[in-house]
Amino acid sequence: VQLVESGGGLVQPGGSLRLSCVASGFTISSYVMSWYRQAPGKERELVATIISTGASLNYADSVKGRFTISRDNTKNTVYLQMNSLKPEDTAVYYCKAFRIGKTYWGQGTQVTVSS
Repeated sequence: VQLVESGGGLVQPGGSLRLSCVASGFTISSYVMSWYRQAPGKERELVATIISTGASLNYADSVKGRFTISRDNTKNTVYLQMNSLKPEDTAVYYCKAFRIGKTYWGQGTQVTVSS
């Protein structure tokens, strides 16, 4: 069982990145999928969540209107489109899969927003 994030990197303020999280060893279709982030010296925080059907989305206030979470169950993948990035978005971004009795985390991908 594995979640592997990719797509992070260095981007200038105002730029965009698209993160991907590919699952293996299980099928995400029955899982709630989320993106979290953790900045240096800070606690991990929830960024966005999408339920199994994709019909319900939830975002942290700090990213509303800038970030979009989506999922493709046929590709066993969840995405985070990040636009209008700010220096305060700099963090390691983690993918999480959850259903009752099971929780899986990815290893994280670094996003750095700096000029």
